[in-house]
Amino acid sequence: MNLDLLAIAAHPDDVELTCGGTLLKMAQRGYKTGILDLTAGEMGTRGTPETRAKEAEKSAKLLSVKWRGTLGVPDSDVQPSRQHKLRLAAVIRQLRPKTVILPYWEARHPDHYHASTLGYEGCFLAGLKQLPIEGEAYRPFKILYSISYADVRPTFVVDITAQYEQRRKAILAFASQFGPHKGESSKAYNKHQVFLAIDRLEDQMNLLARHYGEKIGVKYGEPFLQKELMKVDDVVKMDVRSI
Repeated sequence: MNLDLLAIAAHPDDVELTCGGTLLKMAQRGYKTGILDLTAGEMGTRGTPETRAKEAEKSAKLLSVKWRGTLGVPDSDVQPSRQHKLRLAAVIRQLRPKTVILPYWEARHPDHYHASTLGYEGCFLAGLKQLPIEGEAYRPFKILYSISYADVRPTFVVDITAQYEQRRKAILAFASQFGPHKGESSKAYNKHQVFLAIDRLEDQMNLLARHYGEKIGVKYGEPFLQKELMKVDDVVKMDVRSI
């Protein structure tokens, strides 16, 4: 398929919450984008895998992605095992993305930080010619880490001001996760601390996006980290004012 950009995350809705605006912005620029959910989110307290799959399909359309799939890793047991790495490597060879977005490698949820390791190692193994899987050896050129919920300084921030409202709709497409069910109230959410009530979700989405947007002089932004240094060719035309 030769995707330009592929976002990989543990559960359906993870990508939307961390880098959905960036995916949409790149799609609007003509790039072919995709999302790979490692699990179907079947261990979530709310929503069946079938419901979440339908929500993920709806969200993908809102974000204009060309491809979305599920690797089939068991939810709550995302591990960089040999089996999972080989399956992921096969998908990388099939999609051949130039850039891959992974979760940050430190997180509260084990699935999230294991997804980061699994994603990186799967991308690396895909480039080994002797690997016993189908497809021509291929390795992505760039790996980025989405850090919206991590307490680290980003390497750069993407301006998603024009994409913010559509990203919001894509997140809210996961009604089983964020919409109150019949007979439930926001107090129930806060008491059990399992779900992010819709009013709290809106506040948090807005707060984070506004925070990172302010750092680069725009209204809304999404932060990313890369391990390698960035190359700059023209220091006279660099963005973001210093003083």
